[in-house]
Amino acid sequence: MEHNFWLDRWQTNQIGFHLADANTLLVKHFKSLALPAGSRIFIPLCGKTLDIAWLLSQGHRVVGAELVEMAIIQLFNELGVPATITKVGELKRYSAHNIDIFVGDIFKIKDDMFGTINAVYDRAALVALPSEMRIQYTTHLKAITQNAPQLLITFEYDQTLVQGPPFSVNAAEVKTHYDDATLLESNDLPNGLKGLYPAQETTWLVGCAPRR
Repeated sequence: MEHNFWLDRWQTNQIGFHLADANTLLVKHFKSLALPAGSRIFIPLCGKTLDIAWLLSQGHRVVGAELVEMAIIQLFNELGVPATITKVGELKRYSAHNIDIFVGDIFKIKDDMFGTINAVYDRAALVALPSEMRIQYTTHLKAITQNAPQLLITFEYDQTLVQGPPFSVNAAEVKTHYDDATLLESNDLPNGLKGLYPAQETTWLVGCAPRR
């Protein structure tokens, strides 16, 4: 999506995608990644998600990428920690203890910018991108994280009824991006998409065997 689309969403507070608590599917299925404490988790298109605070509380380190700087300013304010801001290539990096967020175009991130990534948590990136960008995104993501295992959450619904984002990404498409994806859970989305349209929310484990 265009930068101005997301900037307008944040400026007008149209951020229904921002949850008031840590995502229940993250809390339920994160153990499937079988990561030791202190692992570095990459969250693409992270916004100011409370999932970041939850991961930090579990003893992990967080690396994020976000297009809209306003979201990251709010994130650090809500975490209650001051950020050190540096320039990294064409991006800004907001840093504090155990957290680094890169602000700018995710496609400008290079694999040598943030070191080892132990896992990816994608709740809002793949489903935020139109179909023509999703292959570019997943190819780039695998390159910059060196194929780190991933917890992925997608939506599936009749897109003739309403256009995204979030976009519908069905199981067949997930498999085209990640042929080692394992289905963990698929449920009807409570109240439907945007409170109107029937939809399913699906959780995938990519790149490692499930651990329950």
